[in-house]
Amino acid sequence: MLDAVIIIVTATALLLAAWCGFAAYRDSATKDWHFGGMAVVTLATLVQLVVSLVQLTHGDRPEQGMAVFLAYLVGAACTIPAAAFMSLAERTRWGSAIVAAGGVILAVLELRLHDIWGNGHG
Repeated sequence: MLDAVIIIVTATALLLAAWCGFAAYRDSATKDWHFGGMAVVTLATLVQLVVSLVQLTHGDRPEQGMAVFLAYLVGAACTIPAAAFMSLAERTRWGSAIVAAGGVILAVLELRLHDIWGNGHG
């Protein structure tokens, strides 16, 4: 998998986490512009999904197993949308905290994806 894609997804996820974490600190629910940020991060994970599938079709394989890699890949793509839906249900500062946690979770999933794919691939 391209290291650049992992870096971009991780960076945008952490930026979203900081932004929504600050909103939670200020006692603010998620606003429309937060959902715009969530859309950007989700788009980055979808690009990652496509790039990864293209690499798999070209014969590249993850070092630690296909099933684990695909599970983490799909989980990464679903993390921010799931946080977005939960934040809609919780229209308080805790909705912002949920999205902030989702950003941190996505960053951790990205690190794990990098490990599963293997450091020798790129």
